[in-house]
Amino acid sequence: MGPTASGKTALALEWAARFGGEIVSVDSALVYRGLEIGAAKPDAAERARVPHHMLDLRDPWQTYSAAEFAHDARRAVDDVLRRGRVPILAGGTGLYFAALLDGLSPMPEADADTRAAIAAEAAALGWPALHAQLATLDPEAAARIKPGDAQRIQRALEVHRLTGVPISDWQRHPSESPPFPAQVLALAIAPPARATLHARIADRFDAMLAAGFLDEVRGLRALPQLQAHPAPLELPAIRAVGYRQAWAYLDGQGTADDFRARAIAATRQLAKRQCTWLRGRGGARWFDPATQRAALDAEVAAFVA
Repeated sequence: MGPTASGKTALALEWAARFGGEIVSVDSALVYRGLEIGAAKPDAAERARVPHHMLDLRDPWQTYSAAEFAHDARRAVDDVLRRGRVPILAGGTGLYFAALLDGLSPMPEADADTRAAIAAEAAALGWPALHAQLATLDPEAAARIKPGDAQRIQRALEVHRLTGVPISDWQRHPSESPPFPAQVLALAIAPPARATLHARIADRFDAMLAAGFLDEVRGLRALPQLQAHPAPLELPAIRAVGYRQAWAYLDGQGTADDFRARAIAATRQLAKRQCTWLRGRGGARWFDPATQRAALDAEVAAFVA
């Protein structure tokens, strides 16, 4: 686990090759087809080198919930274990990690008609107005959810409309998921200096631009399903860090320099949230892969043995 641009992918690939492992992605952007460069999705050579799971499961105009991830990833982990290999969970989406390792409260499944109705209201009124609606129905949830967080506002309203019970009440129910089927070594990978991570984020984003990130987003914008969508910027795939800023830039908002600065700032904010979640979760061993690599490798080797 760790913030974006901390080096998780390279470590996961090395350990998978060394210890007979397969990588189970725990990343909410990598589940979407077409999000390649901007999501730092493993390329064809990396996938040929090591088996990967939980990639390219949905089209970018579709949604994918944490509950769906927990179900699908659990099946992938079971399959890896059944083959006598080592599952390596690698990613930075805290909610996905929690759903897989801890289970989720028994809430109702997504309902397409209810979601469509909420999305239509949002298109007419704006998500802040729906956040205000949520505040009257479930003040506890509204206090946790930002007025612009469309995905979480939609889910909270959906649960209330389907059940009449606030999502905050559902979340207090204990998980009914079976225990995770293996012992877990939790590793948090991050440089200790924020400036170091910020430099890595900027360098990686510049490399994405050089690799054709904007052309990738132009290709997404040209998809008929996204052209027909009433609010593409509210889709989880397009809300992924970098993609939302690129989409706005291609809509004519700001200069190229403005776009780069906004995207890097958004990625820094994501990294900060990821580190905050990791510290709050606890239980993970923290390592700086640049200065503690020998200790990190020894920890993994001892655990696998």
